[in-house]
Amino acid sequence: MNPLIGITPLHNPRRGTLWIHPDYCAALEAAGALPVLLPLTDDAGVLRSLASRLDGLLLSGGHDVDPALYGEELLPCCGPLSPAKDRMERAILEQFLRLDKPVLALCRGMQLLNVHLGGSLYQDLPTQFPTRVVHNQPPPYHLPVHAVSVVPGGLLHTIVGREQLAVNSYHHQAVRDAATALSVQARAPDGLAEALALPGVRFVLGLQWHPENLFREDECSAAVFTAFLDACRTSK
Repeated sequence: MNPLIGITPLHNPRRGTLWIHPDYCAALEAAGALPVLLPLTDDAGVLRSLASRLDGLLLSGGHDVDPALYGEELLPCCGPLSPAKDRMERAILEQFLRLDKPVLALCRGMQLLNVHLGGSLYQDLPTQFPTRVVHNQPPPYHLPVHAVSVVPGGLLHTIVGREQLAVNSYHHQAVRDAATALSVQARAPDGLAEALALPGVRFVLGLQWHPENLFREDECSAAVFTAFLDACRTSK
């Protein structure tokens, strides 16, 4: 059976629309999944039912995470927010953690994971963490722009079998303080956390970059989705 993977939607509050970049679906399908776009709801009953039926959860990119969730005031440098996406993702993530089902959190998804478990973020890297490392590249996004150093022996290292990766990067927020429960799996040359994992569970991995844009040319990016789906199959 192909694992059924729920993808949290991107949200345009101004237009009232939900959407998803097709590369999320393409990467999951190439690894053998059946991807579905989830509704933007905080109805507890709906989310419990979805979590019970889905085999895995992919937390997508999108709007900035509300700084109020990590105890900070909103700064002018922070970008647009989607409180509805924050609520929905935190609620369904909690269900997946309770059920010990696999979670893959990408870009904003990793930031949301970190905040949900008690960590904090830089609201804007150019303002709060100036660096020469390119973290917000222009298109095309299938080209890597900087390296990351992978922590030996961690979940990501087990998946990719390398201590150095070349990744793409388009984000202006990043993990400042990693949640105590999470372990840093990789760092950029400037020290920013680029990957997080939750030890002691079946599979919870966050990546700051976008492997869904890289998987066609990069075997390590493809391996991330394969490992995620392998964990989804064993969780049935």
